[in-house]
Amino acid sequence: YVYVLESLKDGKRYIGFTINPKNRLEAHNKGLSFSTVGRRPLEPIYIEGCLNYEDAKRREHYLKTTGGRRFLAKRLIEYYNSKL
Repeated sequence: YVYVLESLKDGKRYIGFTINPKNRLEAHNKGLSFSTVGRRPLEPIYIEGCLNYEDAKRREHYLKTTGGRRFLAKRLIEYYNSKL
């Protein structure tokens, strides 16, 4: 899975990949991930399934690019509109 988390503290997003999204979210919110420890609590806003590790890794890399961030902005337009 590729996932996008949003910080409820500062509104910033974190993009990652994992085999088990539920356990990974718990780890992030418990402060076990260095990159998100200061941005807790986090909530999942996007999860995408992949068939294997390499595909997930490639997709995560893409979502971190400018094009990937634009894709997410378009994909999550209703999510962001509901927050207004």
